[in-house]
Amino acid sequence: MNEGDAGTAPRVWCLLGRKAGDNTQVLALAGALGWPFEEKRILARAWELLPHLLSGPTLMGIDRQASSPLSAPWPDLVISAGRRNEPVARWIRDRAGGGVRLVHIGRPWAPPACYDLVVSTPQYFLDPAPNVLVNPLPMHRFTREGVDAAAARAAPGLAHLPRPFTTVLIGGDSGPFVFTRDKARHLAEGVNRLVAATGGAALVTGSPRTPRAVAQAFLDALDVPAHTYWWHDRADGDENPYAAFLGLAERFVVTGESMSMIAEAASLGRPLYLFDPGDPPGRWWCRAHNFRHKPLSHALAMRLAPVRMRRDISRIQDALVRAGRARWLDEAATLVAAGETWSEKLRPDPSGGAQDAGDRVRALFGRARP
Repeated sequence: MNEGDAGTAPRVWCLLGRKAGDNTQVLALAGALGWPFEEKRILARAWELLPHLLSGPTLMGIDRQASSPLSAPWPDLVISAGRRNEPVARWIRDRAGGGVRLVHIGRPWAPPACYDLVVSTPQYFLDPAPNVLVNPLPMHRFTREGVDAAAARAAPGLAHLPRPFTTVLIGGDSGPFVFTRDKARHLAEGVNRLVAATGGAALVTGSPRTPRAVAQAFLDALDVPAHTYWWHDRADGDENPYAAFLGLAERFVVTGESMSMIAEAASLGRPLYLFDPGDPPGRWWCRAHNFRHKPLSHALAMRLAPVRMRRDISRIQDALVRAGRARWLDEAATLVAAGETWSEKLRPDPSGGAQDAGDRVRALFGRARP
C-alpha cells in the first residue's frame, strides 16, 4: 500500500455492477479525484442476497469467472455502490490484510462504521456521523462543456423545430413508483401546457426503464412540436441524444422518480419542473399496480424495516422545491406567465457534489484538492 505517498497517486479500484445509476456515481467520484483508477466489473448471482446477509465479507454471491479478476497488487482505495458490491469491497480489504480505504455510495446495508466514508443523499435515513457525507443530489459525470459540445453536434438535425427547447426526461418504474399510461397522459398534458406558454418545442427522451406502453400513451397525448427518442426504438449506431438534449434545454421537465436525471438537469442552472409519478395520497391501496413486487416490498419496508434501511425519494424532491431549485410541473404555466423569475437565482453546479466527496476522500489520504 502506498498510503498516498507524496508524488504517488493511490491505487483506486471502482467496483461496477448492473445498475447504471450506481456506476455513474462511482465513476463520477473517481473522476473528481483525478487519480488513475481501474474498473472492476462485478457480476452478482441471482441468489446473492443470502450470502450477503449471512456471510459478511465474501465473494460467494458473485460469478467470479464472469467478473473482473480481484487479486494483488491490492488497491489503496475501493469505491463501491449498491448492496451487491458491499461484501466484495469488504472482502478485498480483508484479503489485503487491512489498510484499504473503503468508500461506499448510497445507503450501505452493513453498518456505516464498516466504511471509511459513506457518500449518501437525503432519500436515505442515515444518522449523522463523521464518516457520512450527505449530498443534496446524486453525483454525475456531465459538464457544461460536454453537453454544449453534444448540443452543437445535434443542433443541425433539429433546425426544423421552433425554439426555445423544453427538454423532457422520462424515467419509468422504480421502487414504489409504477409509471402507468394514465400518468404518462398526465405528464404529456403538463408538457403541452408548458410549451404552449413558452412557445418552441419539446425534446423528449425516455430511459431504459420507460415501458413501451407508457411511451406510446405519452406520444398519443402530446400535441406540441417535438423530437422524441426511446431506448426501445433505437437502432444500432444511433447516438444517444441525452447529453445534447441537456445542452439544448432552456428548461427541463423531469419525472420525479429518477434521481440521476434530476441531478443532471439541476446542475445546469435552468428552470426545472418536476412531475410527481406517485399516486394520490390515501389511495395507494386502491391501485392494483401497487401490489406488484417492488412497490409492495417498498411499502412494507417503509413500515417495518429499521429506519436506516428505508428510502424515500420525496425527501429529495421536497428539498429541491423548498430551496427554490425546482418547481412542480402543475405550477409551470402560471410560473411562465410570471416570467419564471423564480429561476433567476439558480446557479449551475456542474460537479453534482462529486468535488465535495472528492475532498473528503483526499482527506483520508492526507491530501488536498490540487
